[in-house]
Amino acid sequence: MAEISAKLVKELRDKTGVGMMKCKKALAESDGDMTKAIEWLRKKGASTADKKAGRIAAEGLVESYIHTGGRIGVLVEVNCETDFVARGDEFHALVKDIAMQIAACPNVEYVRASEISEELLAKEKEIEMGREDLAKKPDNIKEKIVQGRIDKRVKELCLLDQPFIKDQSITIDELVKKNVAKLGENIQVRRFSRFVLGEGIEKEEKNFADEVAAQTGQK
Repeated sequence: MAEISAKLVKELRDKTGVGMMKCKKALAESDGDMTKAIEWLRKKGASTADKKAGRIAAEGLVESYIHTGGRIGVLVEVNCETDFVARGDEFHALVKDIAMQIAACPNVEYVRASEISEELLAKEKEIEMGREDLAKKPDNIKEKIVQGRIDKRVKELCLLDQPFIKDQSITIDELVKKNVAKLGENIQVRRFSRFVLGEGIEKEEKNFADEVAAQTGQK
């Protein structure tokens, strides 16, 4: 087994934010391989998150994020189990990152796939099945292609499936699970709203040339 130095443990902690003891164990389990140790921690984080998922998370934060220029704004609620964790800097940073992620993802409408109605999925399937490029495909092949397209569309709509804007190697779901392992509590993104300036307002279209002509008395 490779010797696990304090420098190596610190490097893994800096990369993952996980505690020193867990980092040391991850490196020991991975024979000192940094890449394998990170993967080990990710799997462990997912396992820990699954175990804690049934625990009630009624504390947390409602966070806002206004993008530069004030044209996009986000409100998001992220829950944890205790007020102690909710007041901590690490939880605040996580919620802020999630709010920024929502601002950066104009196509995202849901937190998770389970929130999408069966009616919407059926409608999507109907649309895809009727596309011209599939008209001559056998039914079994057509079904597989359509299901693949729907799965892709669902991922585009769901926040937890998005690659994290600060680290494209992980999804938002994995980011949350990493923080579950780090903070020791169930963490859930509950809901969000995204506001775009002028969205839904029918704007009056003006002909700039006609407007200038009117102001100068020309026709």
